[in-house]
Amino acid sequence: MRRGPIITVLVAAALVAVVAWRGLGTGAPDAPAAPARERMVGEAGRGEVTVALRDAQAPVAIIEARVPGRPIVLIDPGHGGRDPGTVVPGGLKEKDLTLATAQELRERLAEAGRVRVALTRPGDATLSLEQRAAVARAIGAALYVSIHMDSAPNPQATGVTVYSLADVASTEEAARLVRAERERVGQVVTLEDNAVEGLLTDLALRDQMAASAAFARRFLRRAEGRVPLRPTPHQFADFVVLRRAQSPGVLVEAGYISNDADAARLGSKEGRAPLVEALALAIEADLASR
Repeated sequence: MRRGPIITVLVAAALVAVVAWRGLGTGAPDAPAAPARERMVGEAGRGEVTVALRDAQAPVAIIEARVPGRPIVLIDPGHGGRDPGTVVPGGLKEKDLTLATAQELRERLAEAGRVRVALTRPGDATLSLEQRAAVARAIGAALYVSIHMDSAPNPQATGVTVYSLADVASTEEAARLVRAERERVGQVVTLEDNAVEGLLTDLALRDQMAASAAFARRFLRRAEGRVPLRPTPHQFADFVVLRRAQSPGVLVEAGYISNDADAARLGSKEGRAPLVEALALAIEADLASR
């Protein structure tokens, strides 16, 4: 991975997040910054900025791009911690595969250095949907990509699906996933949240939906021929986390781990590489177009 400065966002219980820049080259987080005359090209000095947030949670590292000020993509590995997601015979867990895919995507994007990139969870942590969306809002993510693994009773079901935000689900399957999400997380929006969300005008929400759908199409153009796709790979649904992130975003079902071929593909770094590359190319192209 390309070594460079990062920003660390720490959300404290006092509803405050501290963002700190530091170098990654030594692997020592508290190492002092080098004097200006000794600093390598592309290496950053130290600085701090404070961002107010609602929930207390672990630090979130933002890897900087080669050029300052580039947009941020937030990659969200689904499930984690107490929530394993789908677990298939043999012990393959969705939470492990989503994290591995997200880490590999972060590494690919950081190496190229064209965008800033962050993960909602760099390890096996339990995060609520609201906490994930709050990170996107706090860091001003220009794009939010949630990664999941699919499963189905039919072992022949296979392929990648990408969901973008819409008020109405495009299929019964998409509606079923949204209902399952609602049942799992319960009430997400509070009365205070409703007042805040009221500031997001209908026009802004329509723009968010249109940009999300545009990214989904961009991703599928790059994924076609690289990875197996569902017969209708682009679906629409009103997922809580996509709406609450308040930025263009998609939820990617990377394949069916209930299918032997998909499970084998997603169970290795080499098998995940084509999907990671398609996502990276789409992210870089999408954010470059902003």
